[in-house]
Amino acid sequence: MKKKLAWIPNTLTLGNLTLGFAAMLVASEITKNDPSAIRYYSLSGFLIILAALFDGFDGMAARALDATTELGADLDSLADLTTFGIAPGFLMYKMVFEDFKIDLFNQTDLFPVGMLIAALFPICAAYRLARFNVASDPHSFTGLPSPVAGVIVGIFPMATKVIPVPAFLAIAMFVLVAVLMVSTIRYSKPQVAIRGKFTWGKLAIVITGLLLLVYQIGAERWPWVLYGVIFFYVFSGIVSFLIYTIQELKV
Repeated sequence: MKKKLAWIPNTLTLGNLTLGFAAMLVASEITKNDPSAIRYYSLSGFLIILAALFDGFDGMAARALDATTELGADLDSLADLTTFGIAPGFLMYKMVFEDFKIDLFNQTDLFPVGMLIAALFPICAAYRLARFNVASDPHSFTGLPSPVAGVIVGIFPMATKVIPVPAFLAIAMFVLVAVLMVSTIRYSKPQVAIRGKFTWGKLAIVITGLLLLVYQIGAERWPWVLYGVIFFYVFSGIVSFLIYTIQELKV
């Protein structure tokens, strides 16, 4: 029975991968000086955010159906690398880094610095996922989870429609998020708290309430609200790490 039902979470995982691939295809269609470019960038980012929902529900479905398998776990890592490693790197390359080139050996734009910056994200995501597969803690994450990192990049084009962000700040954010993925900072697992305190009915009520809140906030401002929630999660791990480090130094 366990193997027969495994197709359900695996299908959600493949949906995650498909959305990540679609995000790259959408971003690849954008040309320079396209007046509608920001719409396509936003669509690409939205597909990454939507994929994060699939990524969350596949694990929930596997546990609810008692259909967790090694195949499903490996498939999830491959999908996460595509959607939350490669796709965000490609999106930011097309949106920000594509023009970052330097002249070399008297050749114009020979060295693509932007490609190297963009490649940092899939590199860090791959290392983080490999480390997770080898050794993982059931109660916390080591390093920023790749879906959270991918969503941070996915929100970026929608957020910049409201408040433009200079290129140097975009690079700093991108590099910082990538480094946090491979850091040893501990982050809590929200799904552990959800499983312990929420039934499916309560979870549905919370999701409905969040959707209504987003509707009241408005389509233009909700990306920044979501950024606020995510950054609180990101910095909570950093603050906890600093407190732990200071306590260790005192001892």
